[in-house]
Amino acid sequence: MMQLYSYYRSSAAYRVRIALALKGLDYEYIAVNLLRAQQKSSDYMSRNPQGLVPALETDSGQLIAQSVAIMEWLEETYPEPALLPSEPIERALVRSAVNSIVCDIHPLNNMSVTNYLQNPMGASPEQVHSWYAQWVDRGFEALEKNLANRGGSCCFGEVPTLADACLVPQVYNAYRFNVEMGGYPNIVRVWEYCNTLDAFAQAHPDAQDDAPEAS
Repeated sequence: MMQLYSYYRSSAAYRVRIALALKGLDYEYIAVNLLRAQQKSSDYMSRNPQGLVPALETDSGQLIAQSVAIMEWLEETYPEPALLPSEPIERALVRSAVNSIVCDIHPLNNMSVTNYLQNPMGASPEQVHSWYAQWVDRGFEALEKNLANRGGSCCFGEVPTLADACLVPQVYNAYRFNVEMGGYPNIVRVWEYCNTLDAFAQAHPDAQDDAPEAS
């Protein structure tokens, strides 16, 4: 059985959990507590030298790091149900949306970055929040315009894709950090719809074994 090294509130791990759930795949959940720096333990670093979550160990014992690489591998290895459209141009557009989130928003707001802003850089909580909101707003403004031109319950029509798997965790984080979402009705619409689906509920941070409410 596949093993997913995850932290309940990691948005990168969250998106992989969504992809696994959408495909109906079973896996063993192995919690890595980021607040206790378990990702930097010698045991974990021996498995994943990047010291990040998520990481997926396949049935054959191969370990894959980086969330998008994991999701692409899942799509190629377990093609049904598909999380990428069949048409090349549509696949490219989904990947463009994915990259706008995982490359342009998430890395700048990663916990390691916001922690560094505070110590040693000395940023105040208000300054960290301003930093966080700025990059979310920049990314969401473009994504909102793209979604407005497409319609549908999900980012690309009526069926969830990798774009939705990436968007939902980013919106979850935006709400968690009190980013004003009133200017992004299409993003909120997609987020609300996706959260009515069982796969997204299964992947939600609060549903994970290592969530405080579950302990």
